[in-house]
Amino acid sequence: MNNNPSIIKRIFSSLWRVLTLTRSVVVNLVFFILLFGFIAVISSGDEQIQVPEKTALVLNLVGDVVEQKREVDPMEAFLSEAMEQKDDNPEVLLSDILDVIGKAKNDDRVEILVLQLQGLNRTGLTKLQDIAYALEDFKSTGKQIIAFGDQFSQDQYYLASTANNIWLNPQGFMLLDGYGRYKMYFKSALEKLAINQHIFRVGTFKSAVEPFIRDDMSDAAKEANKLWLTDLWQQYKEDVAKRRDFGVENFDENIDTLVAKFSAANSSFAQYALNNNWVDQLKTRQEMRSELIDLVGKNKKGNSYSHIGYQDYIAATSSSLDEGVELADSANDKVAIIVAKGTILDGSQKPGTIGGDSTAELLRKARNNDDVKAVVLRVDSPGGSAYASEIIRQEVELLKKAGKPVVASMGTYAASGGYWISAPADKIYAAPSTITGSIGIFGMMMTFEDSLSKMGIHTDGVGTTDIAGFGPTQALSPGMANLFQLSINKGYQEFIQLVADNRDMTVEEVDAIAQGRVWSGKKAKELGLVDELGNLTDAVVAAANLANLEQYDTLLIEKQQSSRNKIMQQLIGKSSSLISMFTASQEHSTIDLATNAVSNKPLSQFISLMKAELTQMNQFNDPQGRYTLCVACSAN
Repeated sequence: MNNNPSIIKRIFSSLWRVLTLTRSVVVNLVFFILLFGFIAVISSGDEQIQVPEKTALVLNLVGDVVEQKREVDPMEAFLSEAMEQKDDNPEVLLSDILDVIGKAKNDDRVEILVLQLQGLNRTGLTKLQDIAYALEDFKSTGKQIIAFGDQFSQDQYYLASTANNIWLNPQGFMLLDGYGRYKMYFKSALEKLAINQHIFRVGTFKSAVEPFIRDDMSDAAKEANKLWLTDLWQQYKEDVAKRRDFGVENFDENIDTLVAKFSAANSSFAQYALNNNWVDQLKTRQEMRSELIDLVGKNKKGNSYSHIGYQDYIAATSSSLDEGVELADSANDKVAIIVAKGTILDGSQKPGTIGGDSTAELLRKARNNDDVKAVVLRVDSPGGSAYASEIIRQEVELLKKAGKPVVASMGTYAASGGYWISAPADKIYAAPSTITGSIGIFGMMMTFEDSLSKMGIHTDGVGTTDIAGFGPTQALSPGMANLFQLSINKGYQEFIQLVADNRDMTVEEVDAIAQGRVWSGKKAKELGLVDELGNLTDAVVAAANLANLEQYDTLLIEKQQSSRNKIMQQLIGKSSSLISMFTASQEHSTIDLATNAVSNKPLSQFISLMKAELTQMNQFNDPQGRYTLCVACSAN
C-alpha cells in the first residue's frame, strides 16, 4: 500500500514523457514540411505540373458544388491531408469548374473531356445547368465528352447527359427518382419530452416551423411544394431528353411501368438503363480504360490513358500562386461581384455563411472603391435572420444612392431572407430553376417548465414588472405571446412593403403571392418577382449596361485573408505537392477508374439528418428572434 503513490507517480511521469515526445515530433514534422514548402516556393517550382500534349481532362468532382467555400484554417486542412483524413463534407467551387471547362475548350493539348462524377454530391439544378451550359460550349469546338461510372445518381446523370458517349459498368446502377421534399417532424416527440414550443408566424405557406408543431406536412405546404418541385422536374426532363434525343415521356414515374421494364431487362439496372437509352454502352473498367487509351494514348507509366485531373489542371494553368486573387491592375472600370452564400446570421460570419455585418462590410468596400461602378450581388441563400437581412439591405440602398447600380443574381435559391436582400436591387436575375419567394416571417421559442417539473425542478421568484425574469424555464404568458406575435406581424408588413416598393406592385398584390409561398425562378418571373432569367454572366453584363460601361473588368470582393494565412497557404500548397510526389498519391486524378464507395448506412444517415436539423436551429441568433427562412428550399 505504501508503494501506491510512487507507482502512480511513475505512471503519470511516463505518460507525460510520451505526450511531450509526441508533441515535439508533431511540431518538428510540421516545421520541416513547411521548410520544404518554403524551399520549393523560393526555388520557383522546378516540379511544376505539366499538361500532357495529347490528353484527356478528367472532371473528377468530389463533394458539394458551391458558390463559395466555407472558411477552413489552412494548417488544419494541411494536417488533415498529411494524415490522409478525408474531409467529411468536401466542397468544389462552381467558378473553378466553369473556368477549367472554359480553358480546356481552347487548349489544344486537351483532346477530350472525361466526366467521372461518382464523388459528386447533390448539387442543385441551377448549378448543374450552369455546368451543363459550359460543357455544351466545350463540345461546340468539336471535342468529345465521355462520361463513365459504376453508377449515376440523378444529379450526376444530368451532367453525364451532355456527353457524346455514356458508359456504365455492366453491374452498375442507375435510377432517376424525380424530386421530392421530405422532412422529419417532431411534434409528438416534443410532447413526450414535455417541451412546449411557441410559434409566431405570418403566411399560410410559411412551413419552416411545421416540423415542431405537426407530425406531418400540411396540405398548404404540400400544395406549394408540389408546384415548384414539378416545375424543376419538368426542366430536368426537358434538358436531359433534348440531349439524349428522346421524349420527356421516357421517364418512368409510374412504379408499375418501371417494374415491367426492369423485369424485361433481366432485373439488371445496367441493362434497364441501356434499354431505356439512358446510356450508350455497358463496359467493364478495363474496357473503358482501353477505349480511352485508343482515343488519347497511354500515360507516361503506360498503365492507363493520358490524362490530367481538373485540380492538377488548375495548378498547371494558374498564372499566380495566390489563387482567388483578382488581377485588377488595369485602368478599366470595375463591376464588383459579392457572393452571399449560406444561411443569413447576425454579426460577422466566416465565408460559406452570410453575416449581416460581414456582408454589409463587403458592400461598403464596393461603395467606397472609386473604381467600382456597379455591383452584382450573387445570392445563394434560403434566408435566416430578419435583422441581418435588413442590415445588408440598407447597404444595398446606400450603393444605389452612391450612383452605383446593383444587380441581384440568384443561384440555386434566393428565398425568404435571400429575397429580402435581393429585392432592392435595380434588376434581379434568376435561373429558371432558382428557388425563390418564400416571403414570410416567423419566430419560435421553446420553454421547458413541464420537462423540468417532472425532474422536480421549478422556477419561482418576484419581479418589478410583468416581464421580469422571462426565460425558457417558465411558461410563456399570454401577454408575452401577444407581444411576440405583434412583432412578427410588423416584420411581415415590412417585408411585403419592401417588395411592393421595389417591384412596382401594391402591397395587396405582393401579399397574394407571398404568405411564405415558394416559387421557381421561371414562375417568379411571370409573377414579377424577378426581372430576367439568366446566369451570373448575364447579371454582370446587365450591371455594366446600367452603369453605361463599355470597357470593364470584374472584381471579386471577398473577405481578406490575413497575411499569415496567405503565406501558410502558399507554403502548404507547395508542401502538399511534395508529399504527393513522395507518396505517389493519385487522390486528385482518380485515373484507375476505381469507384468511391457509396455509404448507405441508414443509422448514419439518420444521425446526420438529426445533427443537421439541430445545428441549423442552434445557430439562429437574430437579436429579436425573427427569421425569414425557407426550410423547404431543397429538393431531394
